[in-house]
Amino acid sequence: MPITVMPVEGLPLIQPGDDLARLIAERIDLVDGDILCLASSVWSKAKGHLRRLEAIVPTERAAAIAAKTGEDPRFIQAVLDESSSLLLEAPFVLSVLSHGHIGVRAGVDQSNTETGQVILLPPDPMGAASELAAGLLDASGARVGVIVTDTCGRAFRRGQTGHAIGWAGLTAIRDFRGESDLFGHTLQITEEAVVDECAGFANLMMGESDNGVPAVVIRGLPTWSGHDDLYWHEGEDLIRAALCAVHNVPEIR
Repeated sequence: MPITVMPVEGLPLIQPGDDLARLIAERIDLVDGDILCLASSVWSKAKGHLRRLEAIVPTERAAAIAAKTGEDPRFIQAVLDESSSLLLEAPFVLSVLSHGHIGVRAGVDQSNTETGQVILLPPDPMGAASELAAGLLDASGARVGVIVTDTCGRAFRRGQTGHAIGWAGLTAIRDFRGESDLFGHTLQITEEAVVDECAGFANLMMGESDNGVPAVVIRGLPTWSGHDDLYWHEGEDLIRAALCAVHNVPEIR
């Protein structure tokens, strides 16, 4: 079957308290097996995960980091408040978040929001995906997988792509280990991060500036078996271990 990728068009600018599931279901006919990719910033706006810079008082730590990165100390304080630990302070802040995601500036964003305001990542992205999937079932009657996405950079490569930070109704990883290739060789290490591939393709349609398409539906993707262990555990992540060994960033106080 062909795979179809469709933007959810006509969504209004989202405000705190908006019913995202209803707004989406009113604008596209969902069917069982669809996968809805939603920009995390839109979920955060609807749930009020926002802060005004004028209300943030930076600590000495935030001021010291801001002096190195050239950013607003209040913005850096918002980043520190969202981080469980840091891997880098400069030339940019690289944060570890409590739900496992590692991202630049803890995913705190000033784009596509009012001047003087920042958007935070959902504090529980997996819970956000589950809540939206349940809301879509109520609003449309369709059992839909949900991926909450964020735009992130990647080690060793220039440019950003969409990444999955939360998901529900599907497994993150398609596990090929134990299967055979075309020549009968048993696959030993291949694990495909399907949720990230979906997020990356959805990001092409969402755009990064003024496209105004925060939700994308993927239809026709075959089902797969695997697991949800998307993030390396701390002892397995060689890049994380190397950064910690070289930079020795102090704990957040």
